[in-house]
Amino acid sequence: MAWNEPGGNSNNQDPWGGNGKRRGGDRKGPPDLDEAFRKLQESLNGLFGGGKKRSGDGNGQGGSGKSGGFGLLGIGLFVVLAFWLYNAIYVVDEQEQAVVLRFGKYYETVGPGLNIYFPPFDRKYMENVTRERAYSKQGQMLTEDENIVEVPLTVQYRISNLQDFVLNVDQPEVSLQHATESALRHVVGSTAMDQVLTEGRELMASEIKERLQRFLDTYRTGITVTQVNVQSAAAPREVQEAFDDVIRAREDEQRARNQAEGYANGVIPEARGQAQRIIENANGYRDEVISRAKGEADRFTKLVAEYRKAPEVTRERLYLETMQEVFSNTSKVLVTGDKGQNNLLYLPLDKMIENSRGNSPAATSSSNASSVTTDANARPVETQQRETRTRESR
Repeated sequence: MAWNEPGGNSNNQDPWGGNGKRRGGDRKGPPDLDEAFRKLQESLNGLFGGGKKRSGDGNGQGGSGKSGGFGLLGIGLFVVLAFWLYNAIYVVDEQEQAVVLRFGKYYETVGPGLNIYFPPFDRKYMENVTRERAYSKQGQMLTEDENIVEVPLTVQYRISNLQDFVLNVDQPEVSLQHATESALRHVVGSTAMDQVLTEGRELMASEIKERLQRFLDTYRTGITVTQVNVQSAAAPREVQEAFDDVIRAREDEQRARNQAEGYANGVIPEARGQAQRIIENANGYRDEVISRAKGEADRFTKLVAEYRKAPEVTRERLYLETMQEVFSNTSKVLVTGDKGQNNLLYLPLDKMIENSRGNSPAATSSSNASSVTTDANARPVETQQRETRTRESR
């Protein structure tokens, strides 16, 4: 039965712990909050073991207050412990690592998983060691030929050693920026302007990456440079028109050079071919002359042997071969009669050959036959003289 139902004993069932006198008095209003808090404190003391010393005398009340103080202390310790555990337990992802310092000194590097450390004695630094990070820079640089250009640059990097990244350098990414500027200025200062503006960017990027990584390794920053991209460099706006004129002039120079090289590539091989042909002809002529001379020498050697065997026959044969060779190369022949005759006959063979070409084959043969039979007894002068010398020698 509810305490405020009709017919119920409302004096004994007051939920606020009051009696009938207190309720029936002049105080009509809400219950006493102090007494409610006191009851809550007693309940908590009973929970933590403080209710055993409760009694009605003064000592009992003192013990109850002391037990209540210990209960509040236990609650505070429990809350602090829960908060400490909440902060001490942490999870490292697959892409992360954590460095733990104990009393300010390096203790361990923690991999992925559930881990715990002990603050305030321990401190942890957790970073993503697989993510590619990027840093961009742009500034005016002085080239090797003392020209000013603006070079934009992008550096991609990642953390390769978290211990070095955390402990060796105070601000490793700031050190990366300074090292990038130093490497960029050194490489651009060692390169000509046309290389920076045109085809030399890839080589510059490779040199900058190598020099930058060497700087970072010297500093032991724990950073690995994965890629360096040198974007299109440009001249400052104040001198952009002059740079454009220079670039156009360089393009004209390159075009003229290409045309000259094309002409040279067409002329030089032809001249070399002609020179080689002349050399081959000269070598052939040389080989021909040498071979002919050797053949003549061998022929003369063999002829000497035959001459020693039969001098007269050999001389006659040589004479006839010589006359045949001489007459085959001339178009005029002089013929005389027998001994004692002074008749000299001239045969215009060249005219006869020309006339024979214009006539028929039958007429040519008849004319040749008549010319031959004109003087059947005619013999060359040299033959007669040779015969005369032979008879006189006999």
